[in-house]
Amino acid sequence: MKRMRRGHQHGFTLIVALVMLVLLTLLALSSFNMVKGDLQVVSNMQQHNETVAAANQTLEEVISSPQFYTSPNDALPNPCNGNPNTRCVDSNGDGTAAITVQLSPAPHCVKAQAIKNSSLDISKSDDVACSVGGNQNFGVAGAVTGDSLCDDSVWEVHAIASDAVSEAKAEATMGISVRVAKDDVATSCP
Repeated sequence: MKRMRRGHQHGFTLIVALVMLVLLTLLALSSFNMVKGDLQVVSNMQQHNETVAAANQTLEEVISSPQFYTSPNDALPNPCNGNPNTRCVDSNGDGTAAITVQLSPAPHCVKAQAIKNSSLDISKSDDVACSVGGNQNFGVAGAVTGDSLCDDSVWEVHAIASDAVSEAKAEATMGISVRVAKDDVATSCP
């Protein structure tokens, strides 16, 4: 009878060892899946951050040029694939533009307020260009009202960036206050 017990004990040890092996395998698989999920989350965050950066970079490019208020429908020079107000961005440096940024809607003037001649400082070169000069005001627009030749305007620029590979999307909006000539905002501002 002792022999049966001993053989029976060896069989039980084998079963316990197999159960432990299965548990360790399940633990390893769950750890692998958890790490894989974490890597995917990090990758998605990185793609989103690159898309946001591309949108912000394009907005900075737009507002650094007077083209956004002189011709809002063509605010970006060298547009992406010939589409106006678009920019192609190579975010990972492989030579292929993966992110497309579109200005939608085109930059638009939110408001424009006339600058009075009395508030100009003639010692500043920017203000000299805006002043309605001297005593000869006959035929000069704004001379009767005391308005200068410039307006303080507020513009809104909105960019939508999308990554064709990862399908990440981001939107960014920037407001900018800029002094512009009355002629430049005559058709664009309310």
